Amino acid sequence: MDVIKLESFTLSIVVPAYNEGKTLSMVLDKIANVRLKHDIKKEIIVVNDCSTDDTEEVVKQYMYDNPDVNIRYFKHEVNKGKGAALHTGIQKASGDYLIIQDADLEYNPEEFNLLLEPVIDGFADVVYGSRFMGGNAHRILFFWHTIGNKFLTSLSNMFTNLNLTDMETCYKLFRTDLIQQLDLQEKRFGFEPEVTAKISRIPKIRIYEVGISYYGRTYEEGKKINWKDGFRALYCIARYNLFSKPQVKKLEPISIMRKPAASGAKTAIPKDRAPQQIPVKKKVSSL
Repeated sequence: MDVIKLESFTLSIVVPAYNEGKTLSMVLDKIANVRLKHDIKKEIIVVNDCSTDDTEEVVKQYMYDNPDVNIRYFKHEVNKGKGAALHTGIQKASGDYLIIQDADLEYNPEEFNLLLEPVIDGFADVVYGSRFMGGNAHRILFFWHTIGNKFLTSLSNMFTNLNLTDMETCYKLFRTDLIQQLDLQEKRFGFEPEVTAKISRIPKIRIYEVGISYYGRTYEEGKKINWKDGFRALYCIARYNLFSKPQVKKLEPISIMRKPAASGAKTAIPKDRAPQQIPVKKKVSSL
């Protein structure tokens, strides 16, 4: 069993970017400023998918202005798609776990801690952040997008035998060693159903889901996914569930080792779990 010490735990944050010069520096600021639980370290990996705007200049300027922030930058010489950018980032990641962060402002990096919690507590190998559960903020936008998303998630669940509520979410947290073993093929938005299908087939994999907020964009604000990607998702659900062989045959367990408590320190017991003293009535002897 591999052991990860919390004091050396590193989270790789993969940021695929295509023409995101307007929002990228703000996203990097949010990632840099978020404080992860137990002071977990961050590795930010930005993959520029041959942007035609000033994305590259923004990244390089940010790295110059913030030399203390751990950022690694990679660029595709030709535009390949979001999935291809994720493939590059995943293979370059060196952290113990990795999470995907879009280069826009639709997802809040402060919620990394929500996804990390079941990992740190020793329950999860993979955590999905669902936009359709919990009481967090959720921008109201496209009705048919929501219907399509829920339909694709339900169809995916039928093949994988999972009960996810949001298969298409950006926020997916993986054990790095597991996802790096997968032979991922989809170069656009088909990444989501493909990786879900392949992860679900790992023996004894532990997948959790937590509620997150969602600040969606309109097409005028830069949203890129369209109806063609929905049809591609249908194809990917069928292909990678019916015609793809399992790629990780054995799941090697890992353990998260917390820092030892200070000597003499007492652990507080929540009131609802503290033992209650029940008064005992004394017997009165009769004369």
